[in-house]
Amino acid sequence: MDLFPLWNSLRIAGISALLVFFVGVAAAYYASRAPRLVKGALDVALTLPLVLPPTVVGYLLILLLGPNRVLGSFALREFGVRLLMQWWSAVFAVSAVVFPLMYRTARAAFESFDEDLADAGRTLGLSNTRVFWTIRMPACRQGILAGVVLAFARALGEYGATSMLVGFIPGKTATVATQVAFLWQNQGGTPEGQRALLFWICVNVAISAAVLITVNLLERRPHRL
Repeated sequence: MDLFPLWNSLRIAGISALLVFFVGVAAAYYASRAPRLVKGALDVALTLPLVLPPTVVGYLLILLLGPNRVLGSFALREFGVRLLMQWWSAVFAVSAVVFPLMYRTARAAFESFDEDLADAGRTLGLSNTRVFWTIRMPACRQGILAGVVLAFARALGEYGATSMLVGFIPGKTATVATQVAFLWQNQGGTPEGQRALLFWICVNVAISAAVLITVNLLERRPHRL
């Protein structure tokens, strides 16, 4: 059994979760402190990929990253790098799809933060940066960690945008989701194909269940600074 799709899915999900952690936390922090109208506009713009079909997100990314498009042609001309049909191209697709999960979860955590704690830190001479990392982030860690875990889980199962940006190349761009689709379309009628399908489905279910258990444990864990 070739386990490349699992390894590829794990590294794509891991990199994507790391990226959306930093970008999502930054966007959520500034949105939580923005005026109401600005916050509403940011929510619409930053959450849109959550409600759009993943194939639409994938197509919009192709318009940016394709070899004849703005970013894609620049990368190809200046660095000789094609931004599509590489394993890491899926990071663009997955990050765009899972970013709203991280953003919404982190923003809710920041909005529930007691600002009196930050004010107390400033009276002790702490800078805003130290207040953020030593007071605000620890107080909001459960919500933020839950967002990271949910983003990672969603990244593992992403198919629509990923299939449009990287396709299915065995040993190069295959993920668990695209492997399942390939097996169903090409070998689903054979006993060997059905066994392979069942294996990859069980892998996906097991990982998803582990993630949900982790989220539940984070939510039930007593909050302490």
